Amino acid sequence: MLFKVCLAQLNFVVGDVQGNARRIIQAAHEAHAQGAQMVVTPELALCGYAAEDLFLRPAFLDACDDALGLVCRETAHLNGLTVVVGHPQRHEVLSQMPEGVAGEASGGVRGRSVSVTCLHNAASVVQSGKVVHTYAKQMLPNYQVFDERRYFTPGYRTLVFDVPGADGSCLRCGLLICEDAWFDAPALAAKAAGAQVLVVINASPFHTGKGSEREDTMRERVASTGLPLMYAHLVGGQDEIVFEGRSFALNADGAVAMRASSFEENLAPALISIDADAISVSGSVVPEHTTEADLWHALVLGVRDYVGKNGFPGALLGLSGGIDSALVLAIAVDALGKDRVRAVMMPSPYTADISWIDARDMAARLGVRYDEIDIRPHFEAFKASLAFDFAHLPEDTTEENLQARIRGTLLMALSNKHGSIVLTTGNKSEMATGYCTLYGDMAGGFAVIKDVVKTMVFRLAWWRNAHDPYGTGTNPIPERIITRPPSAELRPDQKDQDSLPAYEVLDAIIQRYMENDEHPGSIVAAGYAQADVDKVTRLLRINEYKRRQAPVGIRVTHRSFGKDWRYPITSKYRG
Repeated sequence: MLFKVCLAQLNFVVGDVQGNARRIIQAAHEAHAQGAQMVVTPELALCGYAAEDLFLRPAFLDACDDALGLVCRETAHLNGLTVVVGHPQRHEVLSQMPEGVAGEASGGVRGRSVSVTCLHNAASVVQSGKVVHTYAKQMLPNYQVFDERRYFTPGYRTLVFDVPGADGSCLRCGLLICEDAWFDAPALAAKAAGAQVLVVINASPFHTGKGSEREDTMRERVASTGLPLMYAHLVGGQDEIVFEGRSFALNADGAVAMRASSFEENLAPALISIDADAISVSGSVVPEHTTEADLWHALVLGVRDYVGKNGFPGALLGLSGGIDSALVLAIAVDALGKDRVRAVMMPSPYTADISWIDARDMAARLGVRYDEIDIRPHFEAFKASLAFDFAHLPEDTTEENLQARIRGTLLMALSNKHGSIVLTTGNKSEMATGYCTLYGDMAGGFAVIKDVVKTMVFRLAWWRNAHDPYGTGTNPIPERIITRPPSAELRPDQKDQDSLPAYEVLDAIIQRYMENDEHPGSIVAAGYAQADVDKVTRLLRINEYKRRQAPVGIRVTHRSFGKDWRYPITSKYRG
């Protein structure tokens, strides 16, 4: 017996319920035409992941119910095809008000039973135009970017369903939703109920190394159950999160039997063969990428989907001649194409000649529109306006910040006039230490490398110059931009390391303290200088107010300055 299953690795849009339904219907028709017996969509495919507080709106849930009905009607004629659809599902339950509790919910009557509407993160099995089974996710994650317990009630029932084969045979599938498969109990319960294969639908956010981590964890489920496993995963960008796809299948021995491409849509087929109760899965296995390749594609997809899904005609950024803005420009061109990207050079009195030369060189290499706006007249006008207040006071970061804020104002004016979104160019090392200007270089709509530390910025720049994944036909970043000492160029002969430890040290301390929650004493014990640890952790603490006002940016590590990081601005804790 041979079954063909298509894992619908598709890019859905949060809230575009009818559009998402149409994508599922199209995938079902394509899978049916390819001879598939089942098509499996990702977690919450109908509404998009994550819809957040849209789940609290009854009209939104009504729209999801209507969309599920549309999928049923439009696939009813696809004989022999099973469609697994991820969606939210309301569920009415009777709840007993405890004795001694009275209020509006109970009508003022103690001990009264009331009907309560719960919401499940669910998946329905559609066959011949009807929902024949629905499964509710049992394990609800509430860590990192996840907040599912705010919206959903956990399910508790196991679901094993039959997929009819062309010869009258059946494949018994145990259905799990994402987090369920990170624990043994749901998978073991599915096996006990007669499952021959585990089918896992997912919306698991990307961070570096997560793809291998997923496969390793699913290999543990396979080992504990002795069952092969199919993993259908979402692809696409949603606000700060990126989903990389990379759907896969494992055989019962844990070997990768199929792996789809990352960071692009794919109707990935897996063939399941049953011979004398021995089940094997086969398919095409796409090789794994390097860390830099995964990061590059994640950043490109994040920019493309944020700009595209929000309807911006294009993007613009300040191009300084430095490494950070150069990297963001290269990412933007790979994401949007040269005709939708604009670079603006805004020299100040402290801009080095090589910065002009390198910025012009890079813009020419990529073929983007390039403009220069000299901010020296604006800077002098501001200083003249403040001359009385600043009399007899030395120049300091005040004047530095004025330059950054002039540039931010000009970029936002161009954005307002032409509609393109401003991409900010600050990296994670700067966001951690506050080495950035509020309402200046932090002004904009999307922070592309907000979760990329400076040492990785250099690695990505070298990687992109050695690869041409999107066919631009050039090494986009002039080598001198990568090799020259980093500088904000806001005062004479300024270098980043005048104010910060060496980036290799800084980034390691950020990773240990911010990403991994290590105590400062442990970091010192690991060999880092006490002065460096004290300085970095202090800067990280006192700049929380800036990060709260920063634009949303792409998450590519397991802990970013976004939903992963929820620290108080006002705090006396120093550990």
